[in-house]
Amino acid sequence: MSKYSQLDAVRLLATLPHPCGYLEDREATTVFVDPQIPVDQRLYSRLSELGFRRSGQYLYRPQCTHCQACVPARIPVELFVPNRNQRRSWKRNRDIDVLHERRIDTDEHYALYARYIEQRHADGEMYPPSREQFQSFLNNPWGTTRYLEFRHRGRLLATAVTDVLSGGISAIYTYFEPEEEKRSLGSYAILYQIEWARRLGLPSLYLGYWIESCQKMAYKTQFQPVELLQGNRWGLRSD
Repeated sequence: MSKYSQLDAVRLLATLPHPCGYLEDREATTVFVDPQIPVDQRLYSRLSELGFRRSGQYLYRPQCTHCQACVPARIPVELFVPNRNQRRSWKRNRDIDVLHERRIDTDEHYALYARYIEQRHADGEMYPPSREQFQSFLNNPWGTTRYLEFRHRGRLLATAVTDVLSGGISAIYTYFEPEEEKRSLGSYAILYQIEWARRLGLPSLYLGYWIESCQKMAYKTQFQPVELLQGNRWGLRSD
């Protein structure tokens, strides 16, 4: 089946308007792929090109009537040039070992995830953390997920949950040790994924949605150049 006929078979469902998780005093509407539709890596990749993201086994995209603030962002890895702070982060973490895993020790990882949510995102939708939330949010049934474990002398410092697609790598979520602030582990995880995509010969690292007026999303345009999906076309943005 071609990627176009696959898309023709996709059925989208929409949520009712609900409070926006990023911008106060706004309502959001989300469309998601019918979970009864069979999904494989090719379809998932094509939907990512169209601005869809994954949460657990659900593929979704904001589709708000009066707001287009959520803009899909990706890094063209061959064009990426690290800035001074990013080069420092790369050097600062040279003592870290990175392991690529298909499965993880849930107890060890959930403890780190819970600390991260409690100390960094106590004001967000994912607080308070729960084991059920942790497992359902990060996993998918399509065999595309890899867990990048960042360890120092065996100690788990961070995990980047990623999906390997035919057109790039999708950065799903990263959680890390809050006490290791000087390492800039969130930035380092993105830098590592950029290099990993380059080694695999994949053109893009998908970062999810960028919102210009949301401080929590500002880091995404610090990786330059970045491509934004606007008007159904990806275009470079350089600051």
